[in-house]
Amino acid sequence: MNVYFDDEHEMFRREYRRFVRQEITPIAAKVDAAGEFPLEVLRELGKMGYLCIQLPEQYGGSGADVMMLVIAAEEMAYASSGIDASLLVHSIIAVNPIFRFGSAKQREHYLPRAASGMSVGAIAMTEPDAGSDVASIRTSARRDGDSYVINGSKMFITNGTIADFVVVAARTGEPGYRGISLFIVDAGTPGFKVARRLDKLGWRASDTAELVFADCTVPADSLIGEEGRGFHYLMENLNLERIAMAADCLGLARAAIDQAKSYALGRRQFGQAIATFQDIRFMIVDMETRLRAAELLTYDAAWKLQMGEDCAMEASMARYVAGEMVNRVTGDAIQIHGGYGFMMESDVQRFYRDARVMTIGGGTSQIQKEVIARRLGLG
Repeated sequence: MNVYFDDEHEMFRREYRRFVRQEITPIAAKVDAAGEFPLEVLRELGKMGYLCIQLPEQYGGSGADVMMLVIAAEEMAYASSGIDASLLVHSIIAVNPIFRFGSAKQREHYLPRAASGMSVGAIAMTEPDAGSDVASIRTSARRDGDSYVINGSKMFITNGTIADFVVVAARTGEPGYRGISLFIVDAGTPGFKVARRLDKLGWRASDTAELVFADCTVPADSLIGEEGRGFHYLMENLNLERIAMAADCLGLARAAIDQAKSYALGRRQFGQAIATFQDIRFMIVDMETRLRAAELLTYDAAWKLQMGEDCAMEASMARYVAGEMVNRVTGDAIQIHGGYGFMMESDVQRFYRDARVMTIGGGTSQIQKEVIARRLGLG
């Protein structure tokens, strides 16, 4: 047993893995090729109590801890990192601000439906001119009596075309971090529309869109928490987001390594399995070692978060190392497969495409290194 996981965690892993291998693995390549998120998966996860598992039972969750969230991300990403991306955005990134900072009315209205899979959530932060620099967002929200009027556009929004509600970051005050607030905007609200669905290299099973808000009027009680506290609320959720994405990298890398090992043991050249050639053996050794290093960083960061410790540096280290690792590992998996790995019919090419976003989305590798540097007292 891993020191970070107890018997309850391992039981959950076995049950969740069984679901993923039975329900997700058979459709993973198909939904990637179609470029569509399978909404039925969300509904089924909700029925089984595997969606928004960190929420208390009163909202449809099971009060799961951080280590269980890590397990869920790993196991889902093993089958489809793209599907896991949409689940991560829905079940953690969009739901948690409502749970942690929303009003009782907001929690009662949105959380049970989100946990059951009957509604899909998204979060809208990134803009055409504001990515890593969240403080520079231009989307505005102007108070008008009992309402707010939102204007602006958002880019690269996961679940954008399928979302029933979107948590929107908008400027309500001064420039910089202190002027940002969060609002819940329901699909179908006048003035809110999906400008276009975006076509991507990887994570094709995850829906991504550009959103536009043109005099989009929402009730004043759509505000999450206090006005001007939105950036703080987003940062409160950031460590968990980074750890969950690192866990996604672990599952994706494990899938690539398992396929590479299986192929190397079965593929024969010059009268012997290619796994017996030193170059191939050592490549797999390096893959396993890099994965193990990323696992330990991720589990350590998750444990610290679960214990209530400051883990900003550890979360960024895990995110940085895991993102770089999975890109190397999936590339090596294609190399081991040779020409077969380069064919679209192979799974390893999908793993390689899905891995590429892992040094970009949710904070680039460069941003993670900036966080680490500051924590080390380097400016």
